[in-house]
Amino acid sequence: MAHVSLKNLYKTWNNGDTYTVKNLSLDIKDKEFCVFVGPSGCGKSTTLRMIAGLETVSSGTIAIGSRVVSEIPAKDRNIAMVFQNYALYPHMSVYENMAFALKLRNYSKAEIDKRIKEASVILSIEHLLDRKPKALSGGERQRVAVGRAIVRKPDVFLFDEPLSNLDAKMRVQMRTELFKLHQRLQTTMIYVTHDQVEAMTLGSRIAVMNKGEVQQFAEPLNIYDYPANKFVAGFIGSPAMNFMEGMIVSKANKLYFDEGDFKVKIDEKMYDALKPYVNKEIIFGVRPEGVYDRLFATNASPENTVRVVCDVVEAMGSANHIFLKTKKSTFVAIVDAHDRPTIGEYLEVVFDMTRAHFFDKDTEVTVI
Repeated sequence: MAHVSLKNLYKTWNNGDTYTVKNLSLDIKDKEFCVFVGPSGCGKSTTLRMIAGLETVSSGTIAIGSRVVSEIPAKDRNIAMVFQNYALYPHMSVYENMAFALKLRNYSKAEIDKRIKEASVILSIEHLLDRKPKALSGGERQRVAVGRAIVRKPDVFLFDEPLSNLDAKMRVQMRTELFKLHQRLQTTMIYVTHDQVEAMTLGSRIAVMNKGEVQQFAEPLNIYDYPANKFVAGFIGSPAMNFMEGMIVSKANKLYFDEGDFKVKIDEKMYDALKPYVNKEIIFGVRPEGVYDRLFATNASPENTVRVVCDVVEAMGSANHIFLKTKKSTFVAIVDAHDRPTIGEYLEVVFDMTRAHFFDKDTEVTVI
């Protein structure tokens, strides 16, 4: 078990003209479950592969515990990696797959047997040890891949999108299994995914990446409630945060966000941060759960109510996602399952301005 430290990490191509990872610095704590999340091509898997030693580092350092491993071969880093495609040997049984790496390290037969039995009990695969991978389901294969990593008792576990090949129900189940596994093993785990739900549910802390750089590194709820910029705000959360462009205006010692088609009063606690933006363009953000149908809102007033058109209704079972539009903007509200307006109908919605976010239009950095 060990902490992982990444300092000024770069991965470049074309003689340094193109970068996949740029100036990445993170300190991942011992026993932490750290998740790298971001869109395809953001550099998260490349970062994981550099930690594993499967990709060379262009510049910067990687340390596991007190040992700098940037130039150390993958086999000597004492890490274990679980891949997206399981990477099981098809001609070997489950037992033989789990034992393979231990045999290469010349462990005794008794020690190998002991470790495999311990791991198989943890993962509930003790009844599968004699089977070949082709006789296993996707979830069972994933458990075997995790078991092969567990038996090595590494300092760090690395997971590269391990659930992406599973169906929706199995992904939920395996998410729970991985969470419980971390609680039981108390080992440092680094997990890569493009699925923000996986990131939010699994991570002790999340590193949100885009274009090779970490946009924010914090606890899940901190990122959700206090995103560092517009990219993080839009990437974390499902449905994504609503964004509308407009201007901050002042009237009778009150501040308003003026979208052009509607105007809503800003919460007084945000005045100090937004006063420099009076009469300037800004981006207004509000999450779908912060938009209510006026018929069911308890905090409605003329200063936070907007008249809109219902464009699309998505019935999700426990709730409805209503897509709304003004002349300039479109946005989403999450409402009760029994609140289902007619498409094309005009209705009034209420913005919870205590949960609003504002972003600089030029830099897209969070103002408040």
